[in-house]
Amino acid sequence: MSQKTIAIICGGGPAPGINSVIRSVTSEAIRNGWKVLGIYEGFRYLAKGEKKYIELVYDNTSRIHLTGGCILQMSRFNPTKNENDLKTVVKTLAELGVTHILTIGGDDTAFSASAVAACSQKLGHPLNVVHVPKTIDNDLPLPEGVPTFGFETARAFGTTEIENLIEDARTTNNRWYLAIAMGRTAGHLALGIGRSAGAAITVIPEEFPQYKITLQHLIDLLVGAMVKRYMLGRNYGVAVIAEGVLEKIAAEDFAKLGKVSLDEHSHIRYAELDFGEILKEAIINEMKRLGIKLTIVDKEIGYELRCAAPIAYDIDYTAMLGYSAVQFLLKGGTGAMISVQGSRAIPMYFEELKNPTTGKTFVRKVNIDSVNYKIARSFMQRLEKEDLDNPEIAKIYRMKPEEFKKRYLYLFE
Repeated sequence: MSQKTIAIICGGGPAPGINSVIRSVTSEAIRNGWKVLGIYEGFRYLAKGEKKYIELVYDNTSRIHLTGGCILQMSRFNPTKNENDLKTVVKTLAELGVTHILTIGGDDTAFSASAVAACSQKLGHPLNVVHVPKTIDNDLPLPEGVPTFGFETARAFGTTEIENLIEDARTTNNRWYLAIAMGRTAGHLALGIGRSAGAAITVIPEEFPQYKITLQHLIDLLVGAMVKRYMLGRNYGVAVIAEGVLEKIAAEDFAKLGKVSLDEHSHIRYAELDFGEILKEAIINEMKRLGIKLTIVDKEIGYELRCAAPIAYDIDYTAMLGYSAVQFLLKGGTGAMISVQGSRAIPMYFEELKNPTTGKTFVRKVNIDSVNYKIARSFMQRLEKEDLDNPEIAKIYRMKPEEFKKRYLYLFE
């Protein structure tokens, strides 16, 4: 019987724990007599027919679980956009003698892995495929309470960063930070960081059930939090805003956000939009109208979290994922995302994870009816519905009580 060869392919952005998955996969595969190839930069070179890889063995993987980043580097190259790219990926892997592939990535990489598996069947070189879910956004369709690896490390480091900003705001006084946290379509990371650090307010896209909101809606929420703290004699604080809120803003407001460019998977490149600066200027104008003097600093939170060395939780978690993924392949499994639920490894098959409308993987949103969200919400300082009947708050807004109530009632409808 010929030797089995597994190729490890990492797609999307980095997340703490990738190297630990690679180490675990390598160890378990070699223990069972398999050869392991680490493919550089995801699908990018494979789609060109280029064989850029490293054979992974004990000597070059034994201590990588303690390190951040990815020894194979990352790429967002999308092989599903072009059928020839898909075919070339399969043919290149066949030429390398690959019989199994293990992808590490988010929803886009899972979709690409599924497409490569289907293409390999058509071309007569069937590849058994397993996907290990990775993203600090925590938005892959795992059961509630089961995080994606990297999330807990990112949350821990992000919490420390926000705690430092809170202390800086308190020490310098009259200062607010607007922290724009990563999270393309879901607010898990923003909420996790904001709740743990005790941010004054955290705004996530899931709290807006309507399809779109105005930019002014977001500004009113943030100004409301600032006014509430001002009334307590605390003219400072940190607001955490999930970047996914950007996708909730109405089309007519996009002109205010500058030129929009898209990535390989047709997602907005948030880093190229000065979202924080736009919010900052709008809020300063609102606060000037109220006669409240403060300094606002906008700061993006996310890139500095992605390549952090994993905390112990993610080291253990990724070791389980890597081991379980190889065990799944050893038993002849294919076409699934591996998960660890409780003490069991559970394969979640690609077909079950697909949104029938888009054909892509379902996105897990924050459950705003959950206890976790309700606890986080209870600690925030926001304009509440009962505040609309408070004449003292109306006075700070320089409005008559009835005018104030009429102006801001929409926030609660």
